[in-house]
Amino acid sequence: MKEFQLGNSIAEVVEMLPDFRIKKVRLDNREIAIVRMGEKIYGFDIFCPHRGASLIQANIHSGEIICPLHHYRFELQSGRSRAGDCPDLETFPCRLSEKGLTITLP
Repeated sequence: MKEFQLGNSIAEVVEMLPDFRIKKVRLDNREIAIVRMGEKIYGFDIFCPHRGASLIQANIHSGEIICPLHHYRFELQSGRSRAGDCPDLETFPCRLSEKGLTITLP
């Protein structure tokens, strides 16, 4: 596992991540998506596990991310598939602290 740090404070991270707006982030040689919902931040694979559609244009609703291509839904917390016959979405732990945002990748 490898940890990555974004920002140097909570205020910096909040400014960097507008509420409910999915952002693409490059960490080493991998791109992931992150979204902030209030003080909770979620990291997940940038592509839907069904057909590889980009989740940057996905909708966020009631703690779920909804793929724009076939409307598969995934829990932001766990990545668990909530609709259809689709594998779970890979998620990445995110921790917001006074030192900024820490994202952990496998």
